[in-house]
Amino acid sequence: MDPLPIIGDKWSLNGDFISLLKEKGLTCTIPRVMDSPPKSLSTTPCIESTTILAFYYRDGVIVAGDRRATAGNLVIHERAEKVISIDRNTILAVAGTPATAFEIARVLQHSFEFYRRSQLQPLSVAAKVRMVSKLLKDNLALSLQGIGIVIPLLALSDPFGKEKPTIYFYDALGAQFQTVDFAVSGSGSPAVRSILQYINRWSGKPTVEREEEESIQLALQLLDIAAESDTATGGVNRRTKIYPQVKLLKESGVVSVPEEKLEQLFKST
Repeated sequence: MDPLPIIGDKWSLNGDFISLLKEKGLTCTIPRVMDSPPKSLSTTPCIESTTILAFYYRDGVIVAGDRRATAGNLVIHERAEKVISIDRNTILAVAGTPATAFEIARVLQHSFEFYRRSQLQPLSVAAKVRMVSKLLKDNLALSLQGIGIVIPLLALSDPFGKEKPTIYFYDALGAQFQTVDFAVSGSGSPAVRSILQYINRWSGKPTVEREEEESIQLALQLLDIAAESDTATGGVNRRTKIYPQVKLLKESGVVSVPEEKLEQLFKST
């Protein structure tokens, strides 16, 4: 089997980190030997999941994600949970390889809880943000192989009540960035990003001025629109009544929106 191509001195400045990996031949496939000794090779696509979004609304932050997980053009699962409560003040939304993403989430949950119990106080916002960065950096080897890329969003509030909830987004190398309006990730993100940019700049009513129910309706609409142009995004499944995950982060903590309310709000749009 030929070795993976090495990234040379010439770097492409077009696109994001995942586009660069694909350009260099580091696609998300696992080599699988069909014959012994090998005469031919085929590839097994990794299971991936998309799309996730987070934006500020009047009372805090809303985080939402569709439920679909895919392997290539095959739908593997329609009830994947990509919006994960790490603790009462932290939400992690994941896009990418679920195996890696869920392991990162489990490590965060145990680490945050261990620190809280051992030190008798919760981790600070800065410490939580950096811990996610470190886990992504530790996953660099799998990212470079194209079989474990994860691009998460992190929403968290100050456990000491000194700051309002904030949103951070990351790249596959672990660099973190705080956003002032919204963040999106996943293969359906271009459509969502364009709509949110228009809403915040030209609609006359940016998301930060919207009430809770109106914001939930917007999140459902955005994911449904993304599903129209991206086969890896599940959106709203009207036949089986599968709705995206939606969580709210307020100063008081994380609130999960039940499916019954999502259905009611979506039908009323």
